[in-house]
Amino acid sequence: MSIKIPYDTVRETIQQAFLNVGLTEEQAKTCAAIHAQSSADGVESHGLNRVPRFVDYVRRGLIDPKGSPELVRARGAVENYDGHLGIGITNALFCADRAMELAKEHGIGCVALKNTSHWMRGGTYAWRMAEAGFLGISWINTESCMPLWGSDQPGVGNNPFCIGIPREDGPIVLDMAMSQYAYGKLGVYRLAGKQLPYPGGFDSQGNLTTDPGAIEESRRILPTGYWKGSGMAIALDMAAALMANGNSGFDMDEQGRGSCVGCCQIFIAYDPYLFGTREEIQDMLNKRVAAADSSHPEHEGGQVTCPGERTLAARERSMREGVTVDETIWRQVKAIAGGDLDAKDISGR
Repeated sequence: MSIKIPYDTVRETIQQAFLNVGLTEEQAKTCAAIHAQSSADGVESHGLNRVPRFVDYVRRGLIDPKGSPELVRARGAVENYDGHLGIGITNALFCADRAMELAKEHGIGCVALKNTSHWMRGGTYAWRMAEAGFLGISWINTESCMPLWGSDQPGVGNNPFCIGIPREDGPIVLDMAMSQYAYGKLGVYRLAGKQLPYPGGFDSQGNLTTDPGAIEESRRILPTGYWKGSGMAIALDMAAALMANGNSGFDMDEQGRGSCVGCCQIFIAYDPYLFGTREEIQDMLNKRVAAADSSHPEHEGGQVTCPGERTLAARERSMREGVTVDETIWRQVKAIAGGDLDAKDISGR
């Protein structure tokens, strides 16, 4: 069952949970803000719901709170860092910010990060770059959790890809996995006792289904666009590993350390006004968004929006009415904040 909790209460509770597992005050504050913001934006699958798993990984030594990005090599506008299995959020924030610094100097900046951990909500970093005035692109590779098209066993990660467009009247931000629904989203629907709006994978008998629990059980999530999502997933995997000189999804499979442990991430920032004025670019973006948003809806009373517009609406609603959280997950996180570090992750794979 879902309940509403004030944003500050969510953030402060998560922060205490992270302090209890050994994060510094600064780390706990930064990470709690990202998790709370993700839930406030309607992405609870990678917000509050991921707190128990993060705590478990820190306790098991799969994430090292003392690890931080170390420069391996730099060539002009491109830099390569080793994340030393540090906290995924703080590692990724550092790299996104560094990409923007490079873009200020060169017009474009690219940071490739290897040997890091789960960055939680991928869109966080595209939003960060877009809100700072840069076009931002980022993606990650993961261990295998999705079958390649034509297979019935996991053989590739769902490798989320994000792009943020720096529109001053509201950024346009795409944040998507290469599966129709990420496992975290399946967990959200399962915990709420709901069916998926569209088929998201196969059950154990090989039938397409909207039952999130059946898909979690079979581990046969559906690639976005069928063979297209499958192809994009394997290409993003290899591109990230190539650029960061780090692990591919296959390498992570062999190591078997857990969700995104030892993964690669790419952060690209681009100055949107290299070849056009601010007025030209912003006018073009506003016209494009207005045209898209005025598309005729398929159902009476429906509304077409660009990626990110509903996120801003969800954010405003959460700040006004409280953050929507799953009651069971909320009890788990409160228990961790109270000192019980053995709460089991039930959010999903």
